[in-house]
Amino acid sequence: MREKKVLCLVVYNLSIVLIQIQVVNGSRLVGFNLFNFKFISFTMKLYMKSLLLLLLLGTAASCNDSFLDQTQTSDLNRETVFADSTYTANFLTGIYTDIGFDINYNRWTYLLANGGGIQSACDEAEFYPSSTIWTNMMFATGTVNPVTVSDDAWSKCYTNIRRCNVFLANIDRSPMVSSRKVQYISEALFLRAWYYFILMKHYGGVPIIGNNVYDATSTMKTSRNTWAECVEYVTHQCDSIVQLNVLPVRRTGQENGRASSAAALGLKARVCLYAASPLFNGSDFAPTDTKELVGYPTNDKERWKTAMDAARAVINLGTYNLFIRSKDLNGKVEPGFGFYVVFQAGDTRNANLTDDDGKNNNGAFAGNILDRKYQRESGHEAAYYPPSGSHSGTRHGGYIYKDLADAFPMVDGKPIDNSQYTFDPLNPAKNRDPRFNNTVIYDGALVPADDTYSATTVVNTWIGVGQTSDAVYQGTATGFYVRKGCDRLCKGSTWNPSRHNDPLIRYADILLMYAEAANEYHGPDFEETLGGQQLGCYPILKLIRKRAGIEPGADGMYGLEKDMTQKQMRQAIQEERRLEFAFEGHRFFDVRRWMIAPQTESKTMHGIEITRATDGTKTWKEFDVRTHVWRPAMYFFPIPYNETVKSKDLLQNPYYN
Repeated sequence: MREKKVLCLVVYNLSIVLIQIQVVNGSRLVGFNLFNFKFISFTMKLYMKSLLLLLLLGTAASCNDSFLDQTQTSDLNRETVFADSTYTANFLTGIYTDIGFDINYNRWTYLLANGGGIQSACDEAEFYPSSTIWTNMMFATGTVNPVTVSDDAWSKCYTNIRRCNVFLANIDRSPMVSSRKVQYISEALFLRAWYYFILMKHYGGVPIIGNNVYDATSTMKTSRNTWAECVEYVTHQCDSIVQLNVLPVRRTGQENGRASSAAALGLKARVCLYAASPLFNGSDFAPTDTKELVGYPTNDKERWKTAMDAARAVINLGTYNLFIRSKDLNGKVEPGFGFYVVFQAGDTRNANLTDDDGKNNNGAFAGNILDRKYQRESGHEAAYYPPSGSHSGTRHGGYIYKDLADAFPMVDGKPIDNSQYTFDPLNPAKNRDPRFNNTVIYDGALVPADDTYSATTVVNTWIGVGQTSDAVYQGTATGFYVRKGCDRLCKGSTWNPSRHNDPLIRYADILLMYAEAANEYHGPDFEETLGGQQLGCYPILKLIRKRAGIEPGADGMYGLEKDMTQKQMRQAIQEERRLEFAFEGHRFFDVRRWMIAPQTESKTMHGIEITRATDGTKTWKEFDVRTHVWRPAMYFFPIPYNETVKSKDLLQNPYYN
C-alpha cells in the first residue's frame, strides 16, 4: 500500500513537471528558444528520474496479483470479485473500456501529450505538429520501427484477452443467476475475439493463448500462430456465440454498446473479408519464413464466397437498415442528415427520429450494430475543430488533406471535374455530396460559436490582412479541419458537452463488405433478393449514395457509371468506402489489405492556400503539405521490440529486422 501511495505521488509530481513544460512553451514543444531548451533539458532529466522510480515501484507492486489492479475492481482480489454478482458484472464491463481504442481520434497519447490517431497515419489527414515522434508520424514518414512504435495494440489487446480468460475461468463461482451467466460468457467470448482481430489487422498471425491464464510462475506461449489458425479461431468464437443463442440481435437503451449476436456475425464478416483480401489471400509480400504468419500461402477465390456469405448472414437478420432522413431536427430540408446523426445517435433527439418514410426503426441507431459509447464530452470537437470552435485549440486529431476533400463527388454523384455542376474551390460545399460538409471544415464553413446550441461562427482559413487564428499555416496545416463525428451543436469545450458514439460495426459496412465480396466472386452485375431487399454491387452503392443525399439523376444511377468492369467496380467500391468511412479507422487498413498502399501512401499530399485581398476578393492555390514515404514493411505494424526480445520464438514481421 505504501508503494502505491508513493507511486501516486510520483505521477502527481511528474504531471506538474509536464504542465510547467507546456506553460513555458505555449502548450507546445515546438519552436522553443535556447532558454526553453535548457528548461526542458532540466525538466526532462527530472522526468526520466521520476519515470525510473515509477518503473521500479511499478515492478515492486506487480509482484502481487496485479492483473486485477488494472480493472475497475482494482481494490479487490479475485476471490472477492467472483463472490459477488455486482463485482463480477463490473469486471466484465471493465473489459469493454478499451473497445474501439484503435480508432480513437486521439489514440496515441501520454499524460498531457496528444498524439492523434490512425487517421493521421495514412492519406486522410496531416498529423498535428509535436516534438514527440508519435506512431502516426512514423507511418507517414516511413520511419516506423520496432523500438519506437507504440505497443498499445499489443499490450491492450493481450491485457483484455487475459481479462476475458480470468472472467471465463471464474464466472461459475459467481452467485448470479444462470441465465445472466450464460449471457456474460457470450459477451466475454465476443470481446476476446474482438481484441484478437485488432491484433490480427495490426500484426497478422499472433500467439493464441486459448483459455490459459498465465501468472508469474507459468510460461506463456509466445510463438505466433499462422494467419489461417487465427482466422479459424476468431470465426469459431463468433460461431459459438451465435450457437449459444443467448445474446439479443440488437442492444437498446442502457445496454447499447454491449455485444449482440449481430455484432458477432458482423465481426465474423469483417474477419472473412480481410482473409479474402489480396494482402492475406496468397500474396507474395512476405518471405518464406513469415509467409504463413501474415497470410495464406496460396490464393483461394472461395474465400470471397465465404466473406459474402458472412455478410449475408447479417443482412438476413432483417433487423438493421440504413437510416435515410432528408430533414434536420427542425424539419428543414437537408439531404444526407441521416448520415450525420449516425455519429450522434446517443442524443435522445436523434434516437427518436423517424426516417423519410415516417418510420422510427430505432432512429439514428437503425444501422449501428456495435457502438463505442462515451460519457458526455467534447473530445471530438476539441481534437478536430479550428480555434474559433475549440477552447482547447489542440486539434491533435489532424487536418484533412485536400486530396481527400476533393475526392467527394458533386451532388449528382459525379467527380468534381466531370459533373453538370461547377465546382468552386472557394465555395466547395455548394452542390456537393452532403458527406463533404459532414466530414470537412473548409473556409466559410460554420462551427458553433458558444455553448448555447444556437450561435455559429464562420471559419476563415484565408491569409491576408485581418487573418484569424483559423488561418492556414497558423491554425491548420492543410487549409481544412475535420468535422466527421463532431456534434454541430457542440463547441470544443466541456461546458456543454455532447453525447457521442463511435460506430464500430455499422450496416453500411456490412453492405459494402457484401458488395466487395460479390464483385470479386461473381462480378459487378450479380444481384439477388433477400427478404425483399435487392442486393448486389450496383443496388448497394446506390443505396449508400441515396442515404448520403446524392441525387439519383434521370437514369437512377446516383452518378455511377453503367456497365462497369470488375476492375472499375472494385475501384468504385474502394472509393465509396474511402468517403463513407473517412476517419472511422478503416482507411489505414483498407489500403493495406487491398495492396494499394504503395500508391496511396507514397505520394505528396496537398493543402489549399486561400488569400484574401483588401477588397475582400479571394484567390486560391494548391500547395504541397507532405510527401508520404512507403516501405513494404509497413503493410503491418512491427511487433514491439520489448516483446520480441523476450523470446526467440516470437518472430518479427517481415522486413523489420
